[in-house]
Amino acid sequence: QAPKKAKRRAAAEGGSSNVFSMFDQTQIQEFKEAFTVIDQNRDGIIDKEDLRDTFAAMGRLNVKNEELDEMMKEASGPINFTVFLTMFGEKLKGADPEDVITGAFKVLDPEGKGVIKKQFLEELLTTQCDRFSPEEIKNMWAAFPPDVTGMVDYKNICYVITHGDAKDQE
Repeated sequence: QAPKKAKRRAAAEGGSSNVFSMFDQTQIQEFKEAFTVIDQNRDGIIDKEDLRDTFAAMGRLNVKNEELDEMMKEASGPINFTVFLTMFGEKLKGADPEDVITGAFKVLDPEGKGVIKKQFLEELLTTQCDRFSPEEIKNMWAAFPPDVTGMVDYKNICYVITHGDAKDQE
């Protein structure tokens, strides 16, 4: 009985041939939080209705069934956390971190304008997953002030996150 437990523990801790070995514990926790946000009905499986509800929570109503079906087809079956992690592992393999971060922002920018509303971004950052403190929000707006219309250039944010600020290089 002990060897079975050891094998199970090794697999859970990220044995060589499993998806958990692709990420460190912090990343796995962040993916788990993202999974929980998307799994709106908390049944441990992301389905089409969870995706629809997640889009609605982000302010995007009227998502076409075809679009949701395309997303669901990316998985080989039901999307539990391990499948979710595997899908991200496959997507991120060899991906440029700037492209990955920009891609995440693009989900919030369906028109592809390269900007999102300051108020919307602030609400997301203070209410979802790893919540920003008021001090972190203040620092972010100091570093990335919105334009006069209240829009934030997320491409600039992505660039600075992945390359550092030019001022930091001096």
